Amino acid sequence: MAKPIIGREQVEDFLYAEADLLDSWQLKEWLALFTDDCRYLVPSAGLPEDATPQTSLFYVADDHILLEERVKRLYKRNAHAEMPHSKTRHFISNVRIHASEGGDGLAVSCSFIVHRNRRGETHMFVGRSNYQLVLDGEKLMIREKLCRLDTDDLFKQGRISILL
Repeated sequence: MAKPIIGREQVEDFLYAEADLLDSWQLKEWLALFTDDCRYLVPSAGLPEDATPQTSLFYVADDHILLEERVKRLYKRNAHAEMPHSKTRHFISNVRIHASEGGDGLAVSCSFIVHRNRRGETHMFVGRSNYQLVLDGEKLMIREKLCRLDTDDLFKQGRISILL
């Protein structure tokens, strides 16, 4: 049986749906977009493109278990960094589908801006996300999401307590 052909329109719809889940704080539903062997990565500012969590400091380097714990913590009332929850808007652009290594997935990149407002302060996180998407039956799932911030530091934003 031939694999379904996934085009940019389907990928964009998937990324927009992911952004909507994050903006509406439907984090359990967002977590369900990830495979059991997933990785969610946010390298620290200034790292080279080939840096890995094994050799360099990452702001976030979660597998599925750690990502699930992160989501649980963000829902807790004692998660002071996000209680009350930030109001966010995820903007996605420049979606590109690249040749995938290994053949069982889809390499995708996009630019992002995440606008966050919390307690009267507004911050923007700008960067590029690289995804490894896979098909599970007829639906796309995230095997890896790497969000590389276009910033020298996080001084103005404080810390990353939201999901990019």
